[in-house]
This record gives sequence, C-alpha cells and structure tokens, in this order.
Amino acid sequence: MVAVLINIEKKSLFTVEERIEMLQNVTKEYGNVRVDKFHGLLVDYCKQQEIPAIVKGLRAISDFDYELQMAQLNYRMSGVETLFMATGPEVSFLSSSRIKEIVRYGGSVAGLVPDLVQELLVERLRG
Repeated sequence: MVAVLINIEKKSLFTVEERIEMLQNVTKEYGNVRVDKFHGLLVDYCKQQEIPAIVKGLRAISDFDYELQMAQLNYRMSGVETLFMATGPEVSFLSSSRIKEIVRYGGSVAGLVPDLVQELLVERLRG
C-alpha cells in the first residue's frame, strides 16, 4: 500500500490525482501494490485499513530524529508500528526539491526518477 496524503495546506506541483496516477504507473509491474489517498492522521488511516505498520525510508541521521519522534507518537496513539529502512547510497542524496531544481534549470534526472516522472516534471516545470 502506498498512501498519498491529501494536504490542502501544502502547495504541491502535482494534484493528488496526478500523484496517484504516477504511482500507479510506476508500480504496476508489482502485483501487490495498491495506491490510495487519505486525509487526516496516517495512523487513523492505518487502523481503518487494518495496516499494522508504516515503512519509512531514511536518507540521513537528520531524518531519523524527526521520524523516531513521529513513530513513538504514532505507536502511543494507535499501536501502529513504524519500520525504518536506510536509503541506499545511490539515492540517499535525493529529495523532491533537488530533483525539481535540476529539471527547472534544464538538467536531466534520467536514472534518478522513473521516465514517466521525468517527462511530467519537464512538462510542468519547463512548460
């Protein structure tokens, strides 16, 4: 399950529907991945969907401090566990803001994001 948060306070480059469509396209080769959307608290969504654990990727130690606090709070509120996975060194330096900046200034992000995502980023950021 990949869940997309509906956050009306955050200005996203793509709509929730566009993000869901991208995720469905890039995960379609995996038969066991479902993409959904939710609003509110992630732990409430997990309980509604009977999801026992959240999986989070960590790029750096700075991510861990925040995510550990969230994991402990989430567990306290709901009993939902959080599992952390260290990001591989080949992508640990990536962030959405860095990817968008590269595309915005004419660079290629081939090999860093799926081809479909690169195409949509170029279309959106370079017009």
